Amino acid sequence: MTGPGAPRKASELALRTATGLVLGAVAIAAIVLGGDLFWVLLSAAALVMLTEWAAMIRVERWRRWLALIGLGIALLLEQPHLEVPVVAALPWLIGASLLVGLITRRARLALGMLYAGLPVLALFFLRDQYDGVALSIWALIVVIATDIGAYFTGRAIGGPKLAPALSPNKTWAGLIGGIVAASLVGLGLGHVFHVPQALTAFSGVLAIAAQAGDLYESAMKRRAGVKDSGHVLPGHGGVMDRLDGMVPVVTIVALIVLTGML
Repeated sequence: MTGPGAPRKASELALRTATGLVLGAVAIAAIVLGGDLFWVLLSAAALVMLTEWAAMIRVERWRRWLALIGLGIALLLEQPHLEVPVVAALPWLIGASLLVGLITRRARLALGMLYAGLPVLALFFLRDQYDGVALSIWALIVVIATDIGAYFTGRAIGGPKLAPALSPNKTWAGLIGGIVAASLVGLGLGHVFHVPQALTAFSGVLAIAAQAGDLYESAMKRRAGVKDSGHVLPGHGGVMDRLDGMVPVVTIVALIVLTGML
């Protein structure tokens, strides 16, 4: 590694890695312990994501607060001491999003409520399943494997850009590397975590979904003219920057489990 920018890049990578390890450890601890810690962590992440979303689409403060209250009530319904099933919080979230969209006349704000709320409700649902702890951790690790595989493969091989209009650094090699890494890790850990084999065989598709989520967030940031969705996570940016791949993956996994598709 040479050149004046090399030490800075190495330092940024080290900071990003350290933050990622801490976040991963906290997330796994919250999933394992469950209860109030799990609820507080997910609820905080959802509210921060919606705040970042609202900032990028530049809505007025009263509209932002209205959306946060609507999402907050859905999250409150999932407070562990209330013992309200997810199936009760989901219609509230959908209804509140539609209502906020109508009142504020900002459809993208309503979409942001679903973007922040659905994956959190999905994780609450997955955590409540038999072997839900292992299933939730497995989904988290598949997304991490996708990110790592895409990052290092893309940097090592380079080649044609995946979607230069949305994200100039992502390559087709990175996409394939992410799929391969997620497939290997998903299949390998699926056996250890007793995840249904049909679901582990779906790991490569989940990797595509994760990178689609990444690209979608990149498109939002480009449209908003910002580099990061926020600044709360050193080396990563905002919460949306860190969870953009997790949003579609946990939602899809929960949908698969809920409907028994696999």
